[in-house]
Amino acid sequence: MFKRIGNLIRGFFGLFVTGLEKQNPEALLNVEKENLRKQISEYNKGLAAHAGLCERLISQVEKERRESKELTAKTSAHLKAGNRKLAGEYALKLQKVKDDHASNVEQMEAAEKTYEELKRSRDIAVKAARDKIESLKRNISETKIAKATAELNEMAAGMINEIGGAGDTLNRLEEMVREEKEEAKGRARVAKDSIDTTDLVEMEAERSALEEMALADFAAESGIVMEGDGDGGETEAPAAEDEKTM
Repeated sequence: MFKRIGNLIRGFFGLFVTGLEKQNPEALLNVEKENLRKQISEYNKGLAAHAGLCERLISQVEKERRESKELTAKTSAHLKAGNRKLAGEYALKLQKVKDDHASNVEQMEAAEKTYEELKRSRDIAVKAARDKIESLKRNISETKIAKATAELNEMAAGMINEIGGAGDTLNRLEEMVREEKEEAKGRARVAKDSIDTTDLVEMEAERSALEEMALADFAAESGIVMEGDGDGGETEAPAAEDEKTM
């Protein structure tokens, strides 16, 4: 029972961690990059130790080569001088040095070959890991762009719906304003038709009559014969002047 509870807790914790990883892919990628740097550092330490072995073997082979050259010269010199005993001792040492030299040369070549293979394997692994990291970075960026685009599209769709709703409201408001405008025009028409124009006609006739009377008085005072009052359109002003002269 406790084991099942523990599994359940681990499952919930795993889901929680997975959710955090999904929400923060950059953080997870940075952790993996740091892990890669640590792995490269550890690998380089082992590679450096192997390179040190190669260098020791190279030094040993070089030392044995010099020693073999010296022993060859000494053996030859003592043999030419007739010192066979001493020449034999140098010859025995030379033989041992040559055997060791041959063995160390084989080890050195094998170590160098192993070093190159290890270095090549490291470079290939590091390049593959870096390519994968770069690919993940691009995918994360593309995912962010895709999510942002999706959110913008969703916002645009929501705005279209809201604008459609606002359009319905504006249409209703336009209908209400039009109805009020028509109603106001109707009221104005009814009020206009309700005005009694009889008094206005009488006032207009009275004013016209007064205007004619005033005009007649002015013409009489001025000695002007108005059209319709005499036979012609001549005035009486010259006759009056003749009478004065007589």
